[in-house]
Amino acid sequence: MTPGARAQTAIELLDGLPKSGPADQHLSRYFRRHRFVGAKDRRAIAQLVYDVLRRRAQLDWWIADAGAGAGNVHNRMRVLAALALIEHWPADAIAAAFDGGQYRPTPLADDERRIVERITPGEPELVAAGQPGWVRNNYPEWLEAALQVSLGDGLDRELGALLNPAPVDLRVNRLKGTREAARRLLADEGVESEPTPLCPDGLRLAARRTLPSLKAFSQGFVEVQDEGSQLAALLVDAKPGQAVADYCAGGGGKTLAMAATMRNEGSILASDTDEARLRSLGPRLRRAGVTIAEGTLLDDDGAGEGLEPGAFDRVLLDVPCSGTGAWRRSPDAKWRLSEQELLDEVERQRAILTAAAELPKIGVGRLVYVTCSILQEENENQIEWFLAQRSDYAVLPIDEVWAATVGGVAPVPGPALRLSPAGTATDGFFVAVMERRA
Repeated sequence: MTPGARAQTAIELLDGLPKSGPADQHLSRYFRRHRFVGAKDRRAIAQLVYDVLRRRAQLDWWIADAGAGAGNVHNRMRVLAALALIEHWPADAIAAAFDGGQYRPTPLADDERRIVERITPGEPELVAAGQPGWVRNNYPEWLEAALQVSLGDGLDRELGALLNPAPVDLRVNRLKGTREAARRLLADEGVESEPTPLCPDGLRLAARRTLPSLKAFSQGFVEVQDEGSQLAALLVDAKPGQAVADYCAGGGGKTLAMAATMRNEGSILASDTDEARLRSLGPRLRRAGVTIAEGTLLDDDGAGEGLEPGAFDRVLLDVPCSGTGAWRRSPDAKWRLSEQELLDEVERQRAILTAAAELPKIGVGRLVYVTCSILQEENENQIEWFLAQRSDYAVLPIDEVWAATVGGVAPVPGPALRLSPAGTATDGFFVAVMERRA
């Protein structure tokens, strides 16, 4: 493909982004339908799309600074700005790519030409004097106050880290073998990896690879899972022989992880409101060799077959949330999130906490609350609210839980655990372990 054709494809992909669902799935569907697009072209197109999604606020700022857009900034303008500011194309190269040739973008309009001419001389940096914090760190302006409360002096550092691409982490399936055995199996197929720094079952790939074709993946030795998510599953402390409920199981990544720590002994009931996601769990269980887990569909009231009050040693609540901690992987999600959606998520989380609070065994059962959010509204505030409703619950110090499950000292002190790209090189996660007392 020509450089212009790549740019045109990126514009069309950005224009076609769904209002729900991650960008990576959107790109994957496109490339499956257009198999003639070579690997090099795919990488270049995807890079341009993600540059725009990650840096949209700054790109829009520069477009406005050029006197263009006039409140109607579109993705073609953003691609022009990204080519100039991020890929450092000179003005004549941009104009040559936007020449209206076959598969290439139409020639530059006057306001688009102003963008190119304003940005390309001297190749200015993305960060410029006068950019407010939400522009500099590329997040919606309405989130400014919430992020400041949640992150304080660490806001710039944490949001800066969320702008970087995420690594590919794998969880080694203990039911199939050791981490070193899985690492050797990957190496035999030309895949380099290193042990993750915190999780004893994790491997971090040196470069992105297509995983389903690898024996280590197809034979169930590894699963794709961020190190933070792996740690959250370990902190549940699911032991062999216990009864465990994965109350918001989704596709079942943490169900698989807990089954491994349980050595396939005991039972796991994986529940969710999404029937399609539960159906996808079956093949994953079989590939991983997990025999102790089954799925159950939740109704609108949060009830499901087999979810009996006081029946479970461990109940994991990996609740739906804003996903702000996973912006490295889904930068498009931050531009879809609205104030009302955040309020709705907070109410949904409280409803889940209320419904699941009866499930742990009295006296010994644990309720483990997890989000992939960096917002206090979805994390500490929710635990404070829950404990005010339920005097029979208490938070267990995360240092004690970490020592008993992961081993060693928790990387971040506190009654609950906060993980983040800047602090722990993982996605942003919050984990609170609560015990139900008599």
